Amino acid sequence: MTLLSVVKDVCAVVGVAVPQSVFSNITGNRTMQEMLSLANEMAQRIAYDNRDWTALITAGKHTGDGVLQGYVLPANYKRLMLTSNVRRSSNPNQPMTFVPDMDEWVTRTLRGTTYGTGDWRIHLNSIFYRPILALGETSSFVYVDKNCINLASGGRGDVFMSDDDTFVLDERLLKLGMIWQWKSSHGASYAEDLGTYGDALGYAMGHDSPAPIILGRKPISSSATVAYPWPVPT
Repeated sequence: MTLLSVVKDVCAVVGVAVPQSVFSNITGNRTMQEMLSLANEMAQRIAYDNRDWTALITAGKHTGDGVLQGYVLPANYKRLMLTSNVRRSSNPNQPMTFVPDMDEWVTRTLRGTTYGTGDWRIHLNSIFYRPILALGETSSFVYVDKNCINLASGGRGDVFMSDDDTFVLDERLLKLGMIWQWKSSHGASYAEDLGTYGDALGYAMGHDSPAPIILGRKPISSSATVAYPWPVPT
């Protein structure tokens, strides 16, 4: 569904005139201004605030030059995943150590000390590495893409730019979210609509990634540990 299709459905439910376009003459159409603002807010809320959706997970990499300590984050970077690690190509089996405290980072820099696998931190939209990445050495990490809109003009963005743009995730979630939020913002009863949205969101989140394997011979991920590597007796 395009943005226009979603907005038409929302308008039909909340009782406002169904538009022929969202963007055409939008400067003189207060309702479509609200609809566009709501669509952008709800799309970003769904994409960023509930889980790390598989459709938005992407891999990043920096290649060292032997000189720089800090490397700018990708333009589409939103945040690291909760389970993200940063690994160096020279030691892929052990992640580097994140240093959250700036004072500790400065102290360790002045002392010239690092943890055994190396240190990293995010500051001023860049990732800093200690020791610096050697020439040709790479760092790898996984992050959430901020661009949750498929642009009809090509590529992705983080806001809707035309009637024909589409939401990267389930458009029904966007529609249901806009319905309850519109009603809430305009003083209408919205409890049932919020419940419908919550059910749909929970269902989508639950089916976004495979369920863990409870019985079997393979671990659920490379970080899992096999405590009993033989078939489970029955």
